[in-house]
Amino acid sequence: MTESSANKLLNGDACHRTSNGKKSGKNGFVKNHCLFQQPQKYRRPREKNQNVVRNSSLYNKPFSESFEETPLLVAVLTYMGYGILTIFGYLRDFLRHWNIEKCHVAREREEQKDFVPLYQDFENFYTRNLYMRIRDNWNRPICSVPGAKMDLVDRVSHDYNWTFQHTGKIVKDVINMGSYNYLGFAENTGACADAAVDATQKYGVGVGSTRYEMGNLDIHEDMEQLVARFLGVESSMAFGMGFATNSMNIPALTGKGCLILSDELNHASLVLGARLSGSTIRVFKHNNMQSLEKLLRDAIVHGQPRTHRPWKKILIVVEGIYSMEGSIVRLPEVIALKKRYKAYLYLDEAHSIGALGPNGRGVVDYFGLDPNDVDIMMGTFTKSFGAAGGYIGGKKELIDYLRSHSHSALYATSTSPPVAQQIITSMKSIMGEDGTTLGADRLRQLSENTTYFRRKLRDMGFIIYGNDDSPVVPMMLYMPAKIGAFGREMLKRNIGTVVVGFPATPIIESRARFCVSAAHTREMLDTALEAISEVGDLLQLKYSRREPPLPSLGWMSEESLLQD
Repeated sequence: MTESSANKLLNGDACHRTSNGKKSGKNGFVKNHCLFQQPQKYRRPREKNQNVVRNSSLYNKPFSESFEETPLLVAVLTYMGYGILTIFGYLRDFLRHWNIEKCHVAREREEQKDFVPLYQDFENFYTRNLYMRIRDNWNRPICSVPGAKMDLVDRVSHDYNWTFQHTGKIVKDVINMGSYNYLGFAENTGACADAAVDATQKYGVGVGSTRYEMGNLDIHEDMEQLVARFLGVESSMAFGMGFATNSMNIPALTGKGCLILSDELNHASLVLGARLSGSTIRVFKHNNMQSLEKLLRDAIVHGQPRTHRPWKKILIVVEGIYSMEGSIVRLPEVIALKKRYKAYLYLDEAHSIGALGPNGRGVVDYFGLDPNDVDIMMGTFTKSFGAAGGYIGGKKELIDYLRSHSHSALYATSTSPPVAQQIITSMKSIMGEDGTTLGADRLRQLSENTTYFRRKLRDMGFIIYGNDDSPVVPMMLYMPAKIGAFGREMLKRNIGTVVVGFPATPIIESRARFCVSAAHTREMLDTALEAISEVGDLLQLKYSRREPPLPSLGWMSEESLLQD
């Protein structure tokens, strides 16, 4: 892909220096964050550090995110816990080396010691000595629709989680607080399921070919036209796998001589795509516009390493909702920086499409922005739409280029017809084109459930991360022993949760991650909250030192806030 074709493709010019006299927006970490558009008046609650938006005129609604600091004692005890586990891990490795304890995990053969190792030492060490202790919290078999409630296959382990045996019992009606079923379309009854059945009878389940050969059906064309209309862009293209939508398309858009500016918490698919592209990659602090602008300025001033030639393209890569933090991208500021420095913007809306915005059109709709300001709009159908696959939307030139250059387009099998029909039916429901208010009702219910669930957890004294409007709700556990204990105790109370630890998170920031759904009733949420509070007391998880909200003191000026 040449420089000229790439620039025409993304409807932009080569990057150049910013105009003189323009002041850059700044961003930092302070105690709390909430902003309005008006002549900024602000009251600051006493919480942890949050990114503060200083160019508040770009926002037309409150924007509040919370990332309460880890209490010092908890951090120290967490490090001590990992230290003790590591010491015992090395002791057990010593016993395994002398065959005193049986080793179940794969190891390098003695005759291969001079070859490049197949297993990274520390990752393998972590897997066999730490992960195996709590492995029963993951990969639980589900034997029902993963909706608001689900059925789990009961299993036991007699060798400390190295292997599992099914008991033949079923754990019924487990409240599902872990699936990305934001709008409740993961169901086996209703209009979506009926339409998928009809599509299966008409087209079958598999296509058996790529879109460029014998796998391009009329239902695929209809789906892509609907997605483009839903996003408000000229054209779109669908792919059979969400992960591959990122990892296989970014290399088609950038290459050697291009610069990718990536948020430090971007998903693995974005990281892989950036690495496969051969572009230079620089990482900016999460949602920190000061860090991003500094990288943009340095890139334009200094150019490429050694030669100092201008970069062929500068691509900013961000997500709509960050699935481990529950935070929402500061899109108005990112777009402002993108325009100021003539960069391109790649927006991954895997978690935000369908879950944010008054019309369910994602983070662009949430902030009331113009979709044309985002050069590449990516998202997946696996969350809010209850289907599978991903899409990319944008200018027609962009999509036409990807159709002939993307590995996902050229070599991957077409989307299964019933899956495509599921996407079409659910998307029309969200848009209100099915003649009902079902989609609008679910959008409203998701928003209400998210606000209610987050408020209750915070009032109970838990430390939760993220934006107040994000249906992804991380609740901090910190200590390694509490990761497994929390998941097991919640399952005893018939609540299915997802627990996450290192290396998916920083080593002292293990957490439980709840995903709120429109399918959850208030009774379900209350049942889950009661169980969470009970387990929180049992495991002493209510770490928050957040003070009760202060009475309204009016609104201070933005200058006063920054001085404070």
